[in-house]
Amino acid sequence: MTDQRSPIRVNVFPGGFNWGLYVAIDRGLFARHGIDVTIQGTPNSVAQMTGFAEGTFEIAMTAVDNIVAYVEGQGEAPIGAQPEFFAFMGSDSGFLSLVSVPEIARVADFAGRTLSVDALTTGYAFVLLEILRRAGLDKGAYDVRRVGGMVQRFESLRDRHEDGTMLSAPYNILAKDHGLRELVKATAVLGPYQGNVAAARRSWASRNEAQVVAFIRGYREAIAWLYAPAHREEAIAILMRNLPQMPRAVAEASYVELLSPADGFFRDCDISLAGMRCVLELRSRYGTGAAPLTDPTKYCDLRYYRSATG
Repeated sequence: MTDQRSPIRVNVFPGGFNWGLYVAIDRGLFARHGIDVTIQGTPNSVAQMTGFAEGTFEIAMTAVDNIVAYVEGQGEAPIGAQPEFFAFMGSDSGFLSLVSVPEIARVADFAGRTLSVDALTTGYAFVLLEILRRAGLDKGAYDVRRVGGMVQRFESLRDRHEDGTMLSAPYNILAKDHGLRELVKATAVLGPYQGNVAAARRSWASRNEAQVVAFIRGYREAIAWLYAPAHREEAIAILMRNLPQMPRAVAEASYVELLSPADGFFRDCDISLAGMRCVLELRSRYGTGAAPLTDPTKYCDLRYYRSATG
């Protein structure tokens, strides 16, 4: 039976935001729809987007800003413009929090300090810059250092190599256990924001529409299963099996945060066009392109989602 399923490799950043994937694999939801999903980890967006362009995996779970950046030829990896990249499903708002060393009491205190990002031109760096700008800190009032993905940034901040960074669950939770301070959640400052999406290459998706639709259906079923209160204990067990270094207390805190009725995983798994517009506004402000970006539909194709949910 297994060898009759279509294999799909999904590349991800490490973190609790992969919970839907873990559930869909563990409970056989992807298999029920005829696909065999395996997860690959990535250390940073440069490695992920390079592998994406090379076809070393079929689907990327990634910040949609990465897709926008590489479609526009503004990505940090030297792979040129990638018009093949597109998003077909939304996952969440990114769960982003600005976390600092304990002596930073408010965002304005980052004046003269150093913060870390994954890459200077992609990912969530622009969210950080915008939060700082709205607190009265323009570029030049602080330093920004490229450190890498979430794990690397958490460890570097924990070891006090920088003064702040953007983290999401479980790393913002772990940070508080290490005496670090969660200053503000990004959506509290920015409003709707499209964070992680499922993305593919257009040519692959057009040849494999059934597999894309199957992926959306399995993932949506996993998110619906996670939100059912009766599944809490099993959900936490699945998370801890997939992230074996996660303590029980952190898993329980992640459950509260990632399944928050207001700010948790998108229940419908659709792409937020309002959130996409925020992403484009930030890239227009901080990116390297000359023209403003205004059309969210350039970077996504919702026909697969409509087929999966119709």
